[in-house]
Amino acid sequence: MTWADDRTVPMTGAAARPLAGIRVVEFAALGPVEYAAMHLADLGAAVTLVRRPGDGPRTNVMLRGRAHVQLDLKSPDGRAAALDLLRDADVLLEGLRPGVMERLGLGPADAAAVNPRIVYGRMTGWGQSGPLAAKAGHDINYIAESGALSLNRRPGEAPVVPGNMLGDNGGGAMFLVTGVLAALIERARTGAGTVVDAAIVDGAASLTQAVRGFRSEGDATGEAMLAAELPWYDVYECADGGHVAVGAVEPQFYAELLRGLGIDDPPSREDQGNRETLRTLFRERFGTRSRDEWTEIFAGLDACVSPVYDMDETLASPHLTARGTWLATTDGPSAAPAPRFVPLPTRAPAAAPDEKEL
Repeated sequence: MTWADDRTVPMTGAAARPLAGIRVVEFAALGPVEYAAMHLADLGAAVTLVRRPGDGPRTNVMLRGRAHVQLDLKSPDGRAAALDLLRDADVLLEGLRPGVMERLGLGPADAAAVNPRIVYGRMTGWGQSGPLAAKAGHDINYIAESGALSLNRRPGEAPVVPGNMLGDNGGGAMFLVTGVLAALIERARTGAGTVVDAAIVDGAASLTQAVRGFRSEGDATGEAMLAAELPWYDVYECADGGHVAVGAVEPQFYAELLRGLGIDDPPSREDQGNRETLRTLFRERFGTRSRDEWTEIFAGLDACVSPVYDMDETLASPHLTARGTWLATTDGPSAAPAPRFVPLPTRAPAAAPDEKEL
């Protein structure tokens, strides 16, 4: 295998991880809640996933590191069992539409009645309030409303959908995790739990702050860079159909880019009128060699030029392999827990969850 095998990653006891001793109850929901729960489990929390009766087994690598139980939350017995889990929990994670958990008798007030210290993490697209709160939506809708989608485009072209990394995972799951961790710190001071209202639309809006910063400073070049308007910050196709990513922003890196491409006397990049001329020049040069040939050429140059790998190719990346970024699990390749904590060794999460009955 070209990625780290989970049997060879240094293992430590649960107590060595930062969230050891924290108990999380996750109510099944697709997308950002799954990713947030995985991240908390990677950090050492003991996560129990509450699934609906009849849900078949899943091998999604995002479900790693937690125990599973099946409960019918619409039945008195199922609700009682869920409340028993919450009685000893530190964190609850749910991603249902506003009001659904309250109708099930498992809302914030119900949870606080059995455990006033619980941190109640709520993940929605639109948030718990506002005129869109009750409406349906998906990742693309939330990043559209936030303005984040509008930034993923070239001038004069329609925005490109950036997968679910920007909305579900970036604006959603990671802000939910941040809120939960902050609430746990607050609880350590006050002894009381709180509700975390994490909305993808809010998080995605926050992720646009760099562009807001450029605009507040009148930095048109910074915003143009993020919009791929600059030819030295773009993606180019190579002779074999592969691509390279170029991020030669600073003068010293730009000089190395020109050196690697063999361009001795280019038009000045300080003149905006030369941008398309430079883009055409770069496109023609990159089109003369394969992606791997360019990778080899730029390996010895600090030009901020990288090969664009697909999902399978990245498993063989020399850098990621050296860092053990990928794990081989029974469910397939999986990203190793991140971030890392020095000097604590990386601990491989359990690939297959244990099912238990309540």
